[in-house]
Amino acid sequence: MRTFLASAALFFGIFINAQITETDSISATDTISSEEIQEVLIKSQRKKQFSDHAAYTFDKEALEKARHAKDLLITLPELKFDPISNTVKSIKGGEILFLINGIEATDNQIKSISPENVVKVDYYDIPPAKYATRADTVVNIITRNPETGYSFGAEESSAFSTGFLNASASADYTKGKNNFGMEYSINLRDYDNRISKKTYEYPLNGNQYTSEDTRKDHFGYTYQDILLRYTNAVPDKYGFQAKLSMEILTGFYQGIGGSIFTKNAVIENHGTVHNGSQGYSAPTLDLYYSKNLGQKDELSFNIIGSFYNTKNGQFDHEWNLADDADVFRNSMDLRAKQNGIVGEIAHSHNFEKGKWSSGYRISNTNISNDLSNLQGKSNYTVNYLTQYLYTEYSGKADKFSYRLGIGLTNIHNKSAETSTDDWSPTPKLVLGYALKDNQNLRFTSGYTSNSPWSEALSSNVIQVVPNIVERGNPFLKTQHIFRNNLIYSFNSKYFDLNATAFYNYVDKYFAQFYVLDNDFGGYALTYENGKYYTETGVQISGSAKPFENNLLVLKTWLAPVSMKLTANSGQKIRRDFIRNNFTISSEYKNFSIQYEFNIPVYAMNGTFLGTDENAGHIFAGYKIKNWKLTSGIYWLGMPSEYNKKTLPESLVNFTSQSIIHNNKNMFVLGLSYDFSTGKKNELNRKLNNSTAPAATF
Repeated sequence: MRTFLASAALFFGIFINAQITETDSISATDTISSEEIQEVLIKSQRKKQFSDHAAYTFDKEALEKARHAKDLLITLPELKFDPISNTVKSIKGGEILFLINGIEATDNQIKSISPENVVKVDYYDIPPAKYATRADTVVNIITRNPETGYSFGAEESSAFSTGFLNASASADYTKGKNNFGMEYSINLRDYDNRISKKTYEYPLNGNQYTSEDTRKDHFGYTYQDILLRYTNAVPDKYGFQAKLSMEILTGFYQGIGGSIFTKNAVIENHGTVHNGSQGYSAPTLDLYYSKNLGQKDELSFNIIGSFYNTKNGQFDHEWNLADDADVFRNSMDLRAKQNGIVGEIAHSHNFEKGKWSSGYRISNTNISNDLSNLQGKSNYTVNYLTQYLYTEYSGKADKFSYRLGIGLTNIHNKSAETSTDDWSPTPKLVLGYALKDNQNLRFTSGYTSNSPWSEALSSNVIQVVPNIVERGNPFLKTQHIFRNNLIYSFNSKYFDLNATAFYNYVDKYFAQFYVLDNDFGGYALTYENGKYYTETGVQISGSAKPFENNLLVLKTWLAPVSMKLTANSGQKIRRDFIRNNFTISSEYKNFSIQYEFNIPVYAMNGTFLGTDENAGHIFAGYKIKNWKLTSGIYWLGMPSEYNKKTLPESLVNFTSQSIIHNNKNMFVLGLSYDFSTGKKNELNRKLNNSTAPAATF
């Protein structure tokens, strides 16, 4: 993915009517009484393990130190505060989804919850069926039954020496059964000193070619999100919510450089220009309604509609410096109008010893493309349709807990070139057994389907260097994923750790390969379905507290992995590596400090090996009542660096290194203010969806 793009995932939500139950399910229809809430609040901090999640409560000291619920989340053993995005993330990486009483929540909403209103946090390292294709981790914050009140929050963090800004503001007001809320957030990056070096080596028509491209560019993006919401709810009867949001993204890059082009022993010096821009606006309307049917049943509806208006442009020019003769010109302009709609209906029923849930979800994305590229001008429409029918039952008997689910997924993709239709079952099995009070053994197995994304399916073509183009593949088929995990969990006053052995098998794996391209007489980097892909390994994740408190906390994630890919040609590729992430933090009274680092390793992606973004961030914070002052140095002693290369099995030998010198030793200051009073209505929402993101190439 191009560096200038923002990877922003802001979720929608609001709070009304907290409801929880001691089952392995996110949603429930039982409310907690005020006496039970107070009992939870005065207990010491503890963890209770279920088959698919752990429930955490917080002691009096933790509640008094925290300004809001976000401060509580980063005390969980597998969660950390990420200073770059200013959000909470998993130490294991991957997508994380936050909920408040079962409803998707933004970072601003989490900060609007006072610590004393948090009853517990359910941490799902095995997401429920409805979220299995959307998130690797689900965190559900359970709050007290609120009634009325308001809250306000604002924060800003920025660098002095370069363009780096994260800022947001939010406000909430509740009166009776009505709640009104608004949010605004902005993320800005503007770097003018990125150095990229790329090398291509390949044989073609009996000749040996090399392109060594070096460029310096100025790039950046601005992402803005505006959200308005209204909720009307009566506890134990019904809940209605309407959310209107607008996402706005603008991005650009402007680069100049040179290339040493070699054909056999003949060397040419080339000049290069690389410019590009992208932007979209996306208004979205989200409507939700739930109705209690007696004491044990609930029926819920959710419908979301969005419209993306996207503009994407790219210009690349390479010429021979000796005679100013053009080597190639690549000009691409894409205008896309995208309509998305998601609808879901769900029903749940509580039994004496378990819970049964079922539902049906349908999502459809229609994209009209107006494209101008190397192949000329074209106008075409694509349509992506996904249907998901599911049912599951969860329960517990003494030390044994379980979740059994079965579903059916249909993915129907239609483009100008072809259409594909895939039907597959989606079973899920989760078993848990309590070995002791602080030790648990869990097993999970599941089978899911995954549709190719719009970029991979695109018919767009762009020139990269002489003799090499990049294109999508409209003929990609749906891949199927079989995941298995055996998890041992241990917690004490010093440790909270998970040890996991895993085996994943992917049929028709999406991977990028260099292939011979007859249309352009060279090579094309494109997507193909490999025969299969396997991932085997173990991982250890969690935290250690040598002093039993937050005076010193060590968090780690270590994952030795072996990856194997079998291509359609029968070619077998294997690589072994150890993923890792480390965080050291300390908290004393109102002062806190954290240092995060990793050791970048090359992970396999098709015939490519790529490193994670390097980390070396130190920052400190000081709280004064509702205020917090933060300061830090990001990428301490080094710039951010991104490396990529092909495996020896690739037809083209490719290496890439990109370094952003602007953020080396980047000094950042931040200030935040949060205030809340009274109680706010909370909605225990059972359905949470979103339409597909903007289609780009």
